[in-house]
Amino acid sequence: MRHVELITTGGTIEKTYDEVAQQLSNRGSIVQRMITRLRLADTRVHIRELMSKDSLELTEADRELIVEATKAAMTLSDGVVILHGTDTLSITGESLHKKLGDSLTVPVVLTGAMRPFEMKRSDALQNLTEALLATELAEPGVYVACHGRVLAFPGVVKDVQKGTFVRADASGA
Repeated sequence: MRHVELITTGGTIEKTYDEVAQQLSNRGSIVQRMITRLRLADTRVHIRELMSKDSLELTEADRELIVEATKAAMTLSDGVVILHGTDTLSITGESLHKKLGDSLTVPVVLTGAMRPFEMKRSDALQNLTEALLATELAEPGVYVACHGRVLAFPGVVKDVQKGTFVRADASGA
């Protein structure tokens, strides 16, 4: 039995529509609903709801909490998945790579979505599935799994025009 620790931080992937405020917002994790839609043979997923924020609102203190939660999760699991907002996912990925570097013992895979799980044509379930699979196939390191690709940090950025993540040298930036 494989054990995957899934750390939630919020982001678009977990946004829900608030009918009173008439807006999408992070009001708590909905990842359990996503997990129940997947067939995960021989895989046990433990969900740790760390925070529920839009990634543009994450502080350095929040990123340090993510690093510490990841350190703890590595001792308990065969892989770590972090649900994260796509706007600053690269910043957190670079931070994890820099701070954990040589101490990484399992794959740490960040993922998010360009459209919330609750919306039609969302990429949330695909990206979550890819991230979970990447924890089984990748070597220890920090990665982003999104839209059919698994890219290793450092050097991963969000390409807003393409609506996905790319190597920094492939973004034209």
